[in-house]
Amino acid sequence: MSRRPAALLTVLAVALTGCGAHVTGGGKERPAAGHRPVTVENCGVRTTYDTVPRRVVTNDVGITEIMFALGLEDRMAGYVMPDDKGDLDAVPWKAAYGKVPWLSRKPLTKEMALDARADLVFAGWNYGFGEDNGLTPASLRKLGIGSYVLTESCRHGRDGGARGVLPPLEALYTDLETLGKIFHVEDRAAALVKKYRRQVAEAAAKAPAPGRRPSVFLYDDGRDKPLTAGRYAGPHDIIGKAGGVNVMADLKDSWTTVGWETVVARDPDVIVINDYGDTSAARKKAFLLSYPPLAGVSAVKHHRIYVMDYAELVESPRNPAAVSALAGYLRGVRADG
Repeated sequence: MSRRPAALLTVLAVALTGCGAHVTGGGKERPAAGHRPVTVENCGVRTTYDTVPRRVVTNDVGITEIMFALGLEDRMAGYVMPDDKGDLDAVPWKAAYGKVPWLSRKPLTKEMALDARADLVFAGWNYGFGEDNGLTPASLRKLGIGSYVLTESCRHGRDGGARGVLPPLEALYTDLETLGKIFHVEDRAAALVKKYRRQVAEAAAKAPAPGRRPSVFLYDDGRDKPLTAGRYAGPHDIIGKAGGVNVMADLKDSWTTVGWETVVARDPDVIVINDYGDTSAARKKAFLLSYPPLAGVSAVKHHRIYVMDYAELVESPRNPAAVSALAGYLRGVRADG
């Protein structure tokens, strides 16, 4: 094929000029002169970065905005995400979107990383990385490209299929601090984590006592079976810190499906809609209000349906503000009984 020689040259260029990341104990690379090598742990894997990554490709909105929040847009070769970035008017990184190339609206591939001359790909399991699409840290390493895995998506369990090893907001703080070390912006990362912890704590301090908190079901999409959030997905922490109780907290996974009979049995006081995907939030709400099995559910009977942007609900620097906004809504639900 005509593209093969160019692709091979790109592989060689990346291997020669990449960030010098290697799994600890797996290589003999020497650190660049004048640079302090950094060894970090990411999803249980220790990796040493001999140089600071210069051409990072990110996948999806939350991951991209983690880089923006750290002021690292000048270290990015581009981002991959669909059209829906959520509401950019309220985020402080709006200008960064205009500076960094939007590489594709289609799913991330190895070819995109090669074409962008990436030296690091920042994505997550089912947030770009996947065995089914052949895009994994191991496959990128063969091309001379480093990887960083979103902590919210870290795999766990006997078969490695479930995701999540930390409370979701702790995953955000962990990624900010770890990336701060990799890119030598530790002070910036520490200031962000301090700010976000304070913002979340202020909202949590206003929450009602346990036993008086409204129960909440997160609805992403799905007609036959709804996609929702277990204890390791961002919404779980957001709901809890905002003063609610995630009715699917017993699910030891991040984003997963359940049966409608489970939703009915747990009778949530509030349903939070994830405004994401091809189905609009308005259509999702119309479905919930008209679906006969849900007619007796408290949230449906009282029209307690609250819409949040996808970018607020996946691991991202929008999470703390989302906690504050949802907390205000849930306090109104509690006041109304």
